[in-house]
Amino acid sequence: MSRAFDVLSPTGPEIPVVVEIPHAGLFIDPVAMGFTIAPVRGVGRDADLHVDRVYQGATALGATVIVANASRYVIDLNRGPSDFDGAAVEGGGAAALPRGLVWRLTTEGEPILARRLPRSELDRRMTEIYQPYHQAVHALLHDKRERFGFAILLCGHSMPSQGRRGHQDAGAVRVDVVPGSRGRSSAAATVIDTVDRVARAHDLSVSHDDPYKGGFATAHYGRPSEGFHAIQIEVARRLYMDEDRLGLDPVGLPRMQGFADDVVRSLGKLGLTTPPHDPTPVRPTRLGP
Repeated sequence: MSRAFDVLSPTGPEIPVVVEIPHAGLFIDPVAMGFTIAPVRGVGRDADLHVDRVYQGATALGATVIVANASRYVIDLNRGPSDFDGAAVEGGGAAALPRGLVWRLTTEGEPILARRLPRSELDRRMTEIYQPYHQAVHALLHDKRERFGFAILLCGHSMPSQGRRGHQDAGAVRVDVVPGSRGRSSAAATVIDTVDRVARAHDLSVSHDDPYKGGFATAHYGRPSEGFHAIQIEVARRLYMDEDRLGLDPVGLPRMQGFADDVVRSLGKLGLTTPPHDPTPVRPTRLGP
């Protein structure tokens, strides 16, 4: 298959920020296609389309960027390695997880899978995509903390501007920006407050943790006491794209690129500290289901 992800190194003076974009990809490899019956439009509507364009200035500001290429219909990189049910994968759990590690329903309730995945197919996707991606995030954060004493993971996402049928807030019009920090537990207050301040300076409405509080990456990597800070940033898609045609908005995109640049720049200027007696490395990521 094509590269599972791309890592883009800083082109400006390096800062302790990693921008992680797990859901912008559209690629479905031929083996995965054999299990997939989702409508093509669903592949695009359930992706965080163009978020990589929103953050395209991050490397010039000194951040490292990691962008996944695979569709979340193949494997969802923002879910835990055991978050799948028996209706999606042979041998999966009993709890209903229709949009877990392996999605079996689109957010509009349409089937994605022609049949349950055999465990061997899940293992293939884990080996080729999930494990290398999280190993790379692990290594990038470890390197940043070694260099700067702390690391900030900015999880770049986008959200439908209105809750869809498969969402808990179906029909509700959403705010512009949702910072997710799992109840302000995954990052230092100054990190969270910086995102809030920048959003409001750009005249964007903000709602913390609602309707998204942060997924696997935020929970797994966000350990402020160890020098690792993680915050998920959801931006409403109406701000930078046409949600019906799925194309970019030539006026909205530059505005949101300016917001993203200011967030990255402001986070890069923070002076966070890690207790000098704490040499704890990043905990190994549990990658097997």
